Amino acid sequence: MNTSKDNKGHRQRLREKFLKNGLDGFLDYEIIELLLTLGTPRKDCKQSAKDALKKFGSLKAVLEAEPAELKEIKGIGDNNVFGLKIAQSVSRRYLADRIIDQDFIRSADEVIDYLKHNLRDKSREVFLVIYLNGRNQILKMEELFQGTLTTSAVYPREVVKRALVNDAAALVFVHNHPSGNPNPSQDDLTITKKLKEAAQAIDVSVHDHLIIAGNDVYSFADHGLI
Repeated sequence: MNTSKDNKGHRQRLREKFLKNGLDGFLDYEIIELLLTLGTPRKDCKQSAKDALKKFGSLKAVLEAEPAELKEIKGIGDNNVFGLKIAQSVSRRYLADRIIDQDFIRSADEVIDYLKHNLRDKSREVFLVIYLNGRNQILKMEELFQGTLTTSAVYPREVVKRALVNDAAALVFVHNHPSGNPNPSQDDLTITKKLKEAAQAIDVSVHDHLIIAGNDVYSFADHGLI
């Protein structure tokens, strides 16, 4: 039995299936297997893909896993991790590029989907700013701060500086709650008030502050806090 030849044929069938129909009809482990073969095109990655899915529980969790955790699985090395991580990074860049120049109000659902995808699995808090022009089109999205958000960790002066650099007419603030609780803390409320006042001092509006917690989203605007 020519195992090497069989493996090559299996990999080729997977790739032809993808080129013909995209990921339609693919099982999650087959998607992982396809990505693993990007790093080692001559290696059988089927069992490693199944083991990864069993260990982490979902395709999303496999893509979000740390390289060191992935390499604990038999058959997965640095080259295989490369295949997984480049797919994750490209998908994030693609989603980010799709929303640039879009109307924030009309494309809010798409923007929130991107934010969930980008923030919900982070283990620490990050603070983003979405810069809008006078027509509410998204100019840029930028991460400014990391770590627990307190009045000493988020600098209104820096936010104002970046708003001016990006020629923004309006801002949307975004941060995540790794705890999974979307409700704002007292620090969140205080920071938002200070940031809004700083933005208004340079005639820049603040449309919203969004908190991403898993699949939940808290909108300051929807709760009358902006």
